[in-house]
Amino acid sequence: MAGTSPAMTVVEMFTGIVTDVGEIASLMPKAQGQLHRLRIACRYDQATIADGASIACNGVCLTVVASGVEGGKTWFDVDAAAETLRMTTARHWAKGTKLNLERALKIGDELGGHIVPGHADGIATIVTRDDLPDMARFELSTTRELARFIAAKGSVTLDGVSLTVNTVEDVTFSVLIIPHTLSVTTLGGWRAGSEVNIEVDLMARYAARLSEMK
Repeated sequence: MAGTSPAMTVVEMFTGIVTDVGEIASLMPKAQGQLHRLRIACRYDQATIADGASIACNGVCLTVVASGVEGGKTWFDVDAAAETLRMTTARHWAKGTKLNLERALKIGDELGGHIVPGHADGIATIVTRDDLPDMARFELSTTRELARFIAAKGSVTLDGVSLTVNTVEDVTFSVLIIPHTLSVTTLGGWRAGSEVNIEVDLMARYAARLSEMK
């Protein structure tokens, strides 16, 4: 007699490779500011966006609750809960804010960046921006709790973009951004003082946890 299959939990994953830059078309606070309904305009084919799908928005995995087409442009709605507003730059988002977008991985997709769950760990702040002849160098600072997971030549996700860490010193680290990335993401608009969502490398977090348990 066949047994009952256990319920399966689907875990969405991303790579930190941005596939579109969307724009917030509207924002409606709900439930005394504890929940925000966002409508995001994008260039995705609306027929491919199912209710319940996950889309990373500036590195924050959000669930689609509705979608459609208006004025020849696709839109999708997502809800940002209180914890998301507390932990990420979503609390600063407004109509017109540009967002790096990435659809969840499908089996067979190329893994171009690194494994990214889309669960932002907190915020990093741009300390300096240096525009070099063939790239831009950003120095950022974050909390000591998150800094311990950041290593030179390791991976970090900033506003949903998979990047390689260049240097690390205490709670400060730097990344080098090539012109292509600056032009196809929101990173070109980063300035000193800008706040960005940060997600540390999942493998670094697991390694640190294993080390603590020894």
